[in-house]
Amino acid sequence: MASSHSSSPVPQSNSSDAFFKKEMDTTKRFRPVQSLPDVCPKEPTGDPNNLCDSPSLVVDQHRWTIYHSKVNLPAALNDPRLAKRESDFFTKTWGVDFVDTEVTPSFYLPQITKEHFALYQQEITPREKVHERCKNICTPKDTFNRTLLHTHDKSRTDLEQVPKIFMKPDFALEDSLTFNAVLPWSHFSTAGGKGNRDAASSKLLQEKLSHYLDIVEVNIAHQISLRSEAFFHAMTSQHELQDYLRKTSQAVKLLREKISKIDKVMCEGSLRVLRLSLTRNNCIKAYNKLKLMATVHQTQPTVQLLLSTSEFVGALDLIATTQEVLQQELQGIHSFRHLGSQLCELEKLIDKMMIAEFSTYARNDLNRPLEDDCQILEEERLVSLVFGLLKQRKLNFYEIYGDEMIITAKNIIKQCVVNTVSQIEEIDTEVVVKLADQMRMMNFPQWFDLLKNIFSKFTIFLKRIKATLNTVRSVVFLVLDKNQKNRDLEDTLQKNSAKDSTVDTEVAYLTHEGMFISDAFSEGDLLPVAADTTSQRNTSPNSEPCSSDSVSEPECTTDSSSSKEQTSSSVTPGGVEMMISDDMKLTDLELVRLANNIQELLYNASDICHDRSVKFLMARAKDGFLEKLNSNEFVALSRLMEGFILDTEQICGRKSMSLRGALQSQANRFVNRFHEERKTKLSLLLDNERWKQAEVPAEFQDLVDSVSDGRISLPEKKPAATEERKPAEFLIVEGQKYATVGTVLLLIRIILEYCQCVDNIPSITTDMLTRLSDLLKYFNSRSCQLVLGAGALQVVGLKTITTKNLALSSRCLQLIVHYIPVIRAHFEARLQPKQFSMLRHFDHITKDYHDHIAEISAKLVAIMDSLFDKLLSKYEVKAPVPSACFRNICKQMAKMHEAIYDLLPEEQTQMLFLRINASYKLHLKRQLAHLNVVNDGGPLNGLVTSDVAFYTGNLQALKGLNNLDLNMAEIWEQKR
Repeated sequence: MASSHSSSPVPQSNSSDAFFKKEMDTTKRFRPVQSLPDVCPKEPTGDPNNLCDSPSLVVDQHRWTIYHSKVNLPAALNDPRLAKRESDFFTKTWGVDFVDTEVTPSFYLPQITKEHFALYQQEITPREKVHERCKNICTPKDTFNRTLLHTHDKSRTDLEQVPKIFMKPDFALEDSLTFNAVLPWSHFSTAGGKGNRDAASSKLLQEKLSHYLDIVEVNIAHQISLRSEAFFHAMTSQHELQDYLRKTSQAVKLLREKISKIDKVMCEGSLRVLRLSLTRNNCIKAYNKLKLMATVHQTQPTVQLLLSTSEFVGALDLIATTQEVLQQELQGIHSFRHLGSQLCELEKLIDKMMIAEFSTYARNDLNRPLEDDCQILEEERLVSLVFGLLKQRKLNFYEIYGDEMIITAKNIIKQCVVNTVSQIEEIDTEVVVKLADQMRMMNFPQWFDLLKNIFSKFTIFLKRIKATLNTVRSVVFLVLDKNQKNRDLEDTLQKNSAKDSTVDTEVAYLTHEGMFISDAFSEGDLLPVAADTTSQRNTSPNSEPCSSDSVSEPECTTDSSSSKEQTSSSVTPGGVEMMISDDMKLTDLELVRLANNIQELLYNASDICHDRSVKFLMARAKDGFLEKLNSNEFVALSRLMEGFILDTEQICGRKSMSLRGALQSQANRFVNRFHEERKTKLSLLLDNERWKQAEVPAEFQDLVDSVSDGRISLPEKKPAATEERKPAEFLIVEGQKYATVGTVLLLIRIILEYCQCVDNIPSITTDMLTRLSDLLKYFNSRSCQLVLGAGALQVVGLKTITTKNLALSSRCLQLIVHYIPVIRAHFEARLQPKQFSMLRHFDHITKDYHDHIAEISAKLVAIMDSLFDKLLSKYEVKAPVPSACFRNICKQMAKMHEAIYDLLPEEQTQMLFLRINASYKLHLKRQLAHLNVVNDGGPLNGLVTSDVAFYTGNLQALKGLNNLDLNMAEIWEQKR
């Protein structure tokens, strides 16, 4: 049988893709039935050179092939253990052990995609072409085709009896619609009286399904029979197959021996090294993990220890690091499931402790004894607290310091008052209980010393606050600077990231069952690079081993790379060094706003001190105490307050207006009282002035001399000399003599008091200017009323206002006018440029005074004019010469000269007599014209000329008038 069916190989092609075909006997070349393709893709020929094309036991020993098939399909579909009619559809089809379970995908089967068949398609394409050529060479057998066609038609007719639903590719009984279509429930219903009929229907359905099964089995058996040729062909090739298998077995044995030797020599040691290396790394990681767990386990005791020493920043950093480790390195560890929430509660507790600690620090810092020591209290503690509060975003901590400032400012004033009252024996604290009432019982020196003490305490208080807040602001600015540096560093790293990138590879874990490692490294040359990197880390001078073993520093660290915080050292202005970590999640806007709020807190401290000082001032001013102060006392108070205001402005850098406003208010009251007192005094002096020349005491002359030297101030009282200086008759001002009354001397002193008050209290300059202008106007108007208006006749009781009174009044006005430019310059030097418009008051006053002086001169001329009119109206040109009229006129002129010559300067006297002479000539000319006396050289003309010569001689004989040009020719009418 084997010999009859022996086959020889078909001539091989040169291509490696050629496949084998059997050579048919010539006697059986044209058989009626054509054999189907072989089951084996390539038939063994016994050629040892073609062993590579046969199934390999090394490669295919674990792969399922058709050779593993043990039973045929009909036997698999028909379970011989069960009768066909004794079971339902499911157990008949799938067995008694059928359980509807979901089959999980195998872990050993890879996911197959279209790309996996690319190589197969490339290999099979040439073979398919060869196969098509062979099919064309083979002669077709019509008989086989007709038989096959007949059989195919019969099978199709039989299969058409089976419903189409069974032939659908998506046929599944799990689908309810499919299940109801195959097994309608109406055939299984037993309700009512139709039970026998339904049972028959069920049996009929079962018979129908069995018939369908038989048809399918017959068709399947027919299809199998059509391929029996291949089976018989395999039987005829049994001997050749056995030889092939024997040779294959020997080749496999030899191959396995070689592989075993290669495994022992080349692979086993290397794989063992890799396995041990990975085991060691795993042990190190496990050790580090346990060590990290031990460190995390000690977090809470360590935090408690740090809190006991007020190391809030360290405790917060430790909590933050531990939280990050729990979330990254130790995530999912059951023993630490509650540690995160405990650390959060501990962090909240630290927040409260820091706020309470900062409140305590602020209280202790502000309530220290106020001495000249302005050092910061425990600067390291303050820096630590501020840094911790910033880390926790508690940005309103400065409000706590502000509240403590208000309380401390109140206590400072209270303590100063208590200490001062306790030292004054006149104040009985048992009778006067209220502290404000006790304070009001002090006299000015005692109260002034108390205010000075309060101001000094407040100055030290503000200096301490400034030092503390500067330290706080320095911490904020250091954090802000650190943020900026971090941003710059990130930008630099982003630019250099392409140059400094490194490759970090990890080796997969090896199991102890000896599984092969594939693709452990992406490239073969990365292994020495990784080894070099590890050696460099181990030999780094900065690395320190965690234990005595060879674990390197990067392997034994207890923090993850993401939880490491880069820190930088910074030094505060006080010299305290602190570490700033990178986890300060504060924006630049928040930090700048916080720094501005802290600076504003310093301004608020100044305002608080000023407000408390104002309240203290107002408490003492309730009974009108401040309004009763004299000039010296108020000036001393003003200087003290101005000095304190300037000190606070220098310390805090901003003006506080409350105390300045209170000082201005008190200054306005002082100015009003000051002005009213002096105006009342001047009014009383004027009402009692008899307008007679007064002697000038030496102190007034000294006062005037000091003004002439450029110093507008009241001279200090000199000790009484052994010989008293006699009063002078005139007041010498810059070489000129001024005859004055006593009121004007006191007025000059009052004016100098106004000027000195402006020097002492610069804030009242404008008010003083207005008041002084009012005082000068009052003197001008009141003196005009008393002298020119003859008010002194009723007020003082003078009998008449003489020319001497008028001349003395004019001279007094001239003295005041002399000092108005000096006063103006004094005020101008102390006014702001925008206030220069107020100086126009002095221009108006000067004009008023000049007008007044001119009116007095006109009044003197008018007196003589009325006298000339009275006397010359009775003048008759007749003998004797000089006439009585001219003698009387010369007598009155001599009296006038005698009255004013010592009072007025010589120039003014000459000008006045020129005006009087002009009036005299006018009246004489009118009288001569009335008498028809002309300058014709006649007797009447001679008489008049003699009288005029007498008048001229007497007038020029008066002192100071000898060079006076009288021009008496004007008395005659000019001829036309």
